Amino acid sequence: MSVVTTPLKIGISACLLGQNVRWNGGHALNRFVAHTLGHFVSFVPVCPEMECGLGTPRETLRLVGSVEAPRLVTTKTGIDHTERMQTWAKKRLDQLAEEDLCGFIFKKDSPSSGLLRVKVYNEKGQPVKKGVGMFARAFTERFPRIPVEEEGRLNDPKLRENFIEQIFTLRDWRNTLSERKAMGRLVAFHTRQKMLILSHSQKHYREMGKLVAAGKEMGMKALHDRYEALLMEALSLKTTIKKNTNVLLHILGHFKKQLSADEKQEMLELIDNYRAEQIPLIVPVTLVNHYVRKYDKPYLAQQTYLNPHPLELKLRNHA
Repeated sequence: MSVVTTPLKIGISACLLGQNVRWNGGHALNRFVAHTLGHFVSFVPVCPEMECGLGTPRETLRLVGSVEAPRLVTTKTGIDHTERMQTWAKKRLDQLAEEDLCGFIFKKDSPSSGLLRVKVYNEKGQPVKKGVGMFARAFTERFPRIPVEEEGRLNDPKLRENFIEQIFTLRDWRNTLSERKAMGRLVAFHTRQKMLILSHSQKHYREMGKLVAAGKEMGMKALHDRYEALLMEALSLKTTIKKNTNVLLHILGHFKKQLSADEKQEMLELIDNYRAEQIPLIVPVTLVNHYVRKYDKPYLAQQTYLNPHPLELKLRNHA
């Protein structure tokens, strides 16, 4: 992976960092996010309810009305804070646009920050778990290409890996754009992302390849915009054991003339064990990295797929 030259910055619900901003004056510290991921990213904490002036402790809020356009009201007294939240959110999103965020981690179930399955109460007072928090909805509409996730879903190792892979790759892409908007920079980025993109979507990789090949026929701004859209689309698709296996076999093909019969057999056995869900992905990838160094494979050495995020995050250690 190319060296990250600027801080990787992500937004986050402030309570997840241990800030006492919840309705009851407490917090919802997420130790993995704050204490592990926090070593590799810079956080921009946001608490919609505190920042729009509701204070703490405060009466709880809930979404009421239609799932598509609910109102934000207090639970007991029924005070409507919809306009207050919307006015604040517009200004806050303008500020966040200047932060160069590569992701956002939201607090689950929150009427302001929940990303999925937030309760919306209908006219009969019955909850329907199909809503989106008011600020989370505004954020995703304003920044549709910035990866977002809920802190609860980060307990799933595959969802965690996918989200973190997205934010590191987006930071790499942003660095590529910031250095020089030249065709050579785009080609170099696309080259080193090949295996990573293939592990998510062969279809997207083919489409992106055609785009890069015909890039000189487009203006650079339009080219970069279309490429970024396809990149983030591809990365939003989850990797699978089958996709990773295909990538590993593709990589193995680069060692046809170097590996001994025993080394090739060992690699194939590890790939088969991974395919059978007996070992985690990190095992065959570690052996591949060993062979990359041993046989001096510069093309593979630059592949983001082999080192997409810090090893300390232990994201490929699940079988």
